[in-house]
Amino acid sequence: MFGIIRMIIVGLLAGYVGNYLMSGKADLNINCLLVGIVGSVLGHFVFGLIGLAAYGIIGELIVAVCGTCLFLYLVKKFR
Repeated sequence: MFGIIRMIIVGLLAGYVGNYLMSGKADLNINCLLVGIVGSVLGHFVFGLIGLAAYGIIGELIVAVCGTCLFLYLVKKFR
């Protein structure tokens, strides 16, 4: 149960920060949460491919923000 709540909080923060970094707008809504969660999964996958691991809440947040920025970049490229 705590892992799900932690994932939602990290996803929301990552979506908020990633959205702000990529677009310059800071919106806090359900889209930020979804983008942050997808970005978190993508970030952990990519970091795992290159052999890096994140420990602790700060490490998870950094990986999630990087994944969110990558996800938003890919969405912009494919639009």
